[in-house]
Amino acid sequence: MLGEYRIEGRRAADIAAGVERAVGSGELEPGQTLPPMRELAEELGVNANTVAAAYRTLRERGVIETAGRRGSRVRPKPATTGREYLRVDVPEGVRDVADGNPDPALLPTLAEAFAAAARQSDHAPVQYGEDAVEPELGRLARSGLDADGVPTGPVVVTSGSLDAIERVLMAHLKPGDAVAVEDPGWGSLLDLAPALGLRTVGVGVDDEGPLPDDVRRALTAGARALIVTDRAQNPTGAAITASRARALRSVLGEHPETLLIEDDHGHRIVDLPLHSLAGVTHSWAFVRSVAKAYGPDLRLAVLTGDPVTVDRVHGRQRLGPGWVSRLLQKAVVHLWTSGTVDAGAVAASYGRRRDALIGSLKARGVEAHGRSGMNVWIPVPDETGAVARLLHAGWAVAPGARFRMGSPPGIRITVSTLRSEDIEPLASAVASAVGPAPARRYV
Repeated sequence: MLGEYRIEGRRAADIAAGVERAVGSGELEPGQTLPPMRELAEELGVNANTVAAAYRTLRERGVIETAGRRGSRVRPKPATTGREYLRVDVPEGVRDVADGNPDPALLPTLAEAFAAAARQSDHAPVQYGEDAVEPELGRLARSGLDADGVPTGPVVVTSGSLDAIERVLMAHLKPGDAVAVEDPGWGSLLDLAPALGLRTVGVGVDDEGPLPDDVRRALTAGARALIVTDRAQNPTGAAITASRARALRSVLGEHPETLLIEDDHGHRIVDLPLHSLAGVTHSWAFVRSVAKAYGPDLRLAVLTGDPVTVDRVHGRQRLGPGWVSRLLQKAVVHLWTSGTVDAGAVAASYGRRRDALIGSLKARGVEAHGRSGMNVWIPVPDETGAVARLLHAGWAVAPGARFRMGSPPGIRITVSTLRSEDIEPLASAVASAVGPAPARRYV
């Protein structure tokens, strides 16, 4: 069952820590079965409840999974093997179009925003017990959400989109619950769910967003939550259209107990309208971060949702970090109100680069996708070979394995720093590396 490895420990925390270390070191491999709880308790000379608590901790951390009578086993993809490691080392002289970062030239300078925020804070320092949300930030955020048709709900502030999504998931779900996620989708999210002990169920994506039939199958099979990206989907660039939103809202209406989480991280870098799905299910959350438009180091996102969800997130936040720095919130207010980012110009800049690359690839018989945002997704027959050949040709692209579960192979190209003179050479290199691809949906 465990080969040469011997589980040790007298306390639940020690037993769990030992197993997790063994998984991380490779002494315990994915798929290996752990002893039944009573059997291990007798071997260690401890109460069965101690082993049960250790196994519960391991499930919550995404290290093991329990399959009824088949017992507990090491997860096929343990949380200790993150997708962030599936990246290409970029040698000197190779262009990096893999990193997923915004164009630094399109980001605002931050000195004046933080200086203005500091002057405000010096005049009226924030004290313990004050509101967690800067009043003007809450007002501006809610006004923008209202203008985009997002249902009315209270607003809280989190440390970025992933922090918000994690808090919402933990507020409603328990280890072992299934979550429907986009496939291909955001690699960090695909790592987060298993780390919380949740099971991920992939739903296919095309240029208009998640496929309704896939979502219906996932929810009918028992998925308790659905996470979708409204615009600038990573890695495909998909954006939910009005007709797709109607279809998805119809599916969600059949499953009103589903927890819906919407990620609108493309806010202010996308010129396509928002078509929110919120309001159909009892529990929902809508997240907007400032990272793509104002800079990745501004770890701030606005979260709204139904009152119960937001209250649970806010309550748990009070017991941890307390609040997101009001100084940071004041700086974001300054950025929003000073017009330092021309959202239309930013969206148009990314759009020109995406369209130029997709058009050049199409002229060479290569299928590519990217309706919005800063990424282009290219289906390929041989992912590893394509990445290696492009690296040899002077281009570092992101391997699709970082973003996939069961969907076909692909590569992601970030267009943020591409110049007009880069488009043709890059398209030629991609065509040479992957060859013509048959038309298909990346589901």
